[in-house]
Amino acid sequence: MQNKTSFIVAGLLVVGAMIYLIVSSTGSTAQYFLTVEEILAMDDEAMQRNITVSGAVLGETIVYDALAPRVTFTILNVPADPQEVERRGGLARVLHDAVQDPIGARLEVVYNGVKPDLLQNEAQAIVRGKMAMDGRLYADEVLLKCPSRYEEEIPTQVDD
Repeated sequence: MQNKTSFIVAGLLVVGAMIYLIVSSTGSTAQYFLTVEEILAMDDEAMQRNITVSGAVLGETIVYDALAPRVTFTILNVPADPQEVERRGGLARVLHDAVQDPIGARLEVVYNGVKPDLLQNEAQAIVRGKMAMDGRLYADEVLLKCPSRYEEEIPTQVDD
């Protein structure tokens, strides 16, 4: 009987330890997907954690220093809600409209690394990193998607 009780207690301790490790590691590594507007509204709170933000790349702001290597660019606010994106005409339209908006929320990004091939005007950038006191986001990772590049082409009919 005592052997069975010891086995149950040991099993509960193992399960408890596993639950603790899962919960504690998830909280410290969780990253939040935010819009540029949300980050700018957070002020100092944004500097206390890793963040993930999505925006439209403003092509005229891309500056690449190959010697460093370092690239800086600005991203503009786009809606995070997929239904809102569809309502506005799709991702390509939302990115285009964001770049055309002279008063939209913007965020400067600094990425220490080689310039990504898809970094261009109206690309969607998903950037992970930390905000600094200078108001810039220092990125650890930059993911890019150019919606016009992936649009399906309508196949032409071949005459026999």
